[in-house]
Order: sequence, then structure tokens, then C-alpha cells
Amino acid sequence: MVKPPPSVRSSGAPVPPRPSRRDRRHAWLVAGMIVAFMLVNHADKSVLGLAAVPVMDELDISNSTYGLISSSFALLFSLSGLLVGFVSARISSRALLLVMALLWAVAQLPVLFVASVPALVAGRVLLGAAEGPAASMSMHALYKWFPPHRRGLPSALQISGAALGTLIAAPVLTWLITAFGWRSAFAVLAVTSVVWSLVWWTVGHDGPYGHDRAAPGAPASAGTLRLPYRALLSNGTVLGSIAGAFGASWALAVSHAWLPAYLRTQLDMSPGGAATLISAVSAFSLVLLLTVSPLVDALNRRGVSGRWSSGAPQGAAVAVAGLAMAGFPFTDARWLLLVLIAVAFGGHAIVFPLHYMTTAAVVPPAQRGAVFGIVAATGTLPGLIAPYLTGRLLDSAPTRDAGYTQAFLLTAVVMVASGLAALAAIRPERDARRLGLAGRGGEAAPRASASA
Repeated sequence: MVKPPPSVRSSGAPVPPRPSRRDRRHAWLVAGMIVAFMLVNHADKSVLGLAAVPVMDELDISNSTYGLISSSFALLFSLSGLLVGFVSARISSRALLLVMALLWAVAQLPVLFVASVPALVAGRVLLGAAEGPAASMSMHALYKWFPPHRRGLPSALQISGAALGTLIAAPVLTWLITAFGWRSAFAVLAVTSVVWSLVWWTVGHDGPYGHDRAAPGAPASAGTLRLPYRALLSNGTVLGSIAGAFGASWALAVSHAWLPAYLRTQLDMSPGGAATLISAVSAFSLVLLLTVSPLVDALNRRGVSGRWSSGAPQGAAVAVAGLAMAGFPFTDARWLLLVLIAVAFGGHAIVFPLHYMTTAAVVPPAQRGAVFGIVAATGTLPGLIAPYLTGRLLDSAPTRDAGYTQAFLLTAVVMVASGLAALAAIRPERDARRLGLAGRGGEAAPRASASA
């Protein structure tokens, strides 16, 4: 009797080879590059909001027009995330992330030659199209280097790049805008994207935890199993994960587009003071990310269900952040308002790594990139709506203060409803069983009944 090779389970399903020490070191190098990727990603998103006041003054545009420019970023954001998700099984993560970063550089160029509303819109539309797949595909690339039970910290680090992007970008880009004009910030970001691309092409190879090929005659493993997308997208865990991301993304879109302007015009902060507060909010997000996600890993290893280890925290985070935002109009004490701003715009950050973890738990690896793209596309739709709607509310309200009150209360309602939906719907173990996936999540081999 011929013994099966060590890369095949006793059931006949292949497993990834045990990574060498060199591979483990390289995994963390890739993680570091992806953190830098997300840092540049969110600096790109933040730059227009940080330059909002000088841009509006120089181009003499209304709040609604500025809101339209900001919302144009999301015009192709969701569509590109969806399309790239479906081709991610055929194109290496190395190539996908390289092309994205190079397009980010190109997207910053129009305003360097022609400072106008059409140039700003063209640059933001291209940037949105190139950044739409960024979070989902960089997470997909990261998951190829780490096994399922070791993804909490890497996932938190990936999303922490977003917090770091704002934490670092706010003071640096504000200094560039103040000292050298707002166009200089766009130019620096273009150069940064090119430099990252050159390094990534050298080190950004795919890891050993991508989807596997089955051995001849072996039953389907989780790595080769494919399920109908209708079943994957209609289960409660995926829908709840999308809901949580939707609420968090609404707050994030308002933050990128309008928080700097709100701090300067309504709270009378200087550019430096506003940048400092935005950095403090990002620092709070970073602390949460680096604390909660490793805790989720520890809870998973102790056998705590995914509903309570990763589902409940993301739903609660969005709901609590929404309640904090609802308190803005009713708070007179400045110190309390600043605390509420930190909770409202920073407390939802843990949703982004956790909603990918809960989604991955009910999706076979072969379809993970596509489903991540769909989840990102639907969860980030607020970027198309929230900035422009906020601008319209500001222009139509009797006072700017009343406009911000309406915008923040609307955002709070969306966030609380989204958080409660996530709390009610996310049940990874239950939905994995219903889909025929054995064990914890989509990475495990399917049950016998699923592969029969």
C-alpha cells in the first residue's frame, strides 16, 4: 500500500506545507509592506479633506460642490472592488497591489497641472477606482501568509495602516499644505506610491495559504470547494458583516470629507490643532485595533464562538460610535465633545479587520477574494452618498451649525441601525454548518455530506 504524501490529509485532502522559519519571517515582511500600503491608501483618501478649506477658498466652490467632489471618489470604488475580487483567483496578489499603487500615483497628477473642479473630480474618480479593491485584496494577500488561527494580529496590523495613514498624514500633509500649498501634498503622495511599488515588486510574493489543488482522486477540500454565490452572500454572517462595515464606512466617509472642515469652521481650531485632534482620533483607533484583534485570536483558540469573539464586538463598536455621534449637538462642554468625537470617529475602527474575519469563516478560500470584493463593494457604498449628502444638508440648513447637526444625527441613525443588524445576524459556526463547511470557518475541510 502506497502511503500518501505528507501534504495530504488522511481524508485525501491536501494541506499547505508547514512554512519554514524563513517563510515565517517573510510573512511578517509582507505584513509590513501591506501596512505601508494601507497607510498610503488612507493618506490619499485624507488629503482632500485636509485641504478642504484652502481648496474651497481658492476655487470658490460651495459645500455641495465640494461634497460632490468628495463623493466622486466612490463613483467606481465599489464597482472596481467587485470586479477585481472576481479576477483575484487568476491574477497574483503581487501584481494586483502593484497596479493599484501605480494608479494611485497617476491619480494625484491632474491637479498639479490644472487646479479646477473637473481635474479634482477626474483625479478622485481614478483614485477611487484604484483604491476600491485595496482593503479586500491586501487582506486577501495577507491571508495567504498566515493560517486561520493566526490572523487576528496580522488583520489588525493591516487595518492599523489606515489609522497610521491618518495619524501620520494629518500633521505631515497639513504642514505641506500650510507651508507649500495644497498641491504639494498631492505631489508627495504620488512619489510615495511609486516608491512603495518598487519595493513591493521585489518582496510581495504570494504565500502558502492560498487555495490548494486537490490530489488526484481526492475529495474536495475547503481549498478547492466552490459554493453558489447566492448561498455565500445570503447567509446571515456575510450580511451582518456587510451591515457593520456599512455603518463604519458612513462615519469614515464623513470623517475624511468633513471632519477637518468642521473642526476649523465650527470649533475654531487652527489647521495644526485640527490635524492634532485627527491624529489623536487615529491613535485611539490604532490602540483599539492592536488590542481587540489579538484578543479575538486568543478567544478563538479557547473555543469561544465566532458570534461572541468577532461578531458581537463589531456590531457593538458601530452602535456605540453612533450613539457618541448622536451626542454632538447636545454637548456644551468642549472636553466632552472632543471625547465624543474620538469615540464616534475612532471607535468603529475594529469593524474593518473583524468583518473580514467573520466573512472568511463562511467562505471557501477559492472564493474568498471574490466574496471579499463583494463585501467591500457593498459595505463601502456610503462613500458615494455621505459626503455629498452632508454638503447638501449644510447648504440647505438655515445655519451651518444646524446643517452639521442634521448630518451627524443622520450618521448616528445609520450607524446604530447597522450595528444592531450586525449583532443580530453574525453567526459564523451556524452558517458554516448550513453551507456544508466543517470545522471553524471556510478554511477547514468540508463535511462528508458536502463533498459526497
